[in-house]
Amino acid sequence: MVPGLQRPDCNNSFTMSLIAVGSNLPDRGVISESIVIDAIAMVADRAGCAPRVSRLYRTPAFPPGSGPDFVNSAFALNWSDGPEALLALLHEVEARFNRIRRDRWTARTLDLDLIALGDRVCPDAQVQTRWRDLSAEEAAHVAPGQLILPHPRLQDRGFVLVPLADVAPDWRHPLTGLSVAEMLAARPREELAEIRPLLSGT
Repeated sequence: MVPGLQRPDCNNSFTMSLIAVGSNLPDRGVISESIVIDAIAMVADRAGCAPRVSRLYRTPAFPPGSGPDFVNSAFALNWSDGPEALLALLHEVEARFNRIRRDRWTARTLDLDLIALGDRVCPDAQVQTRWRDLSAEEAAHVAPGQLILPHPRLQDRGFVLVPLADVAPDWRHPLTGLSVAEMLAARPREELAEIRPLLSGT
């Protein structure tokens, strides 16, 4: 069962991170729902904080036809270190579930994406804006060689925004000023209709 919408139990000197989770391949017989739940627990255990966790959602693979449906979730976790250390932890947990990094947007056992760390902008506003303003066609063929925060495609991805709205609907993008709820409301209805909550045991 997915953990409830818990409040992080760390003190106010910590910064809230937002992390998106996805899986559409089993790992050694473990199904995607369990992988997502176990991965969140593993990250939280290493961070030493209780996460606020979204529901699980079933979402068509992106781009269409690139693989089986994904199980998606998101969680908010208070973090005491920098973004590079958190990204390293996420990659370490991905490796524990045999994530193999080859081509972009392929089926994978686990995807942990650092979406935001408080109002941190990395590496700077100009670079973040340049990547955020790429067209969908350009974004499909190029990837940044460095950590960009907030995630530059956040506003374009219903499968990220829907679970994020469970845990941090009022978080605002430090450059655009838009909240998660506002970005979600701007997504096409037909896209959101394909993102379906999973019931426990399905």
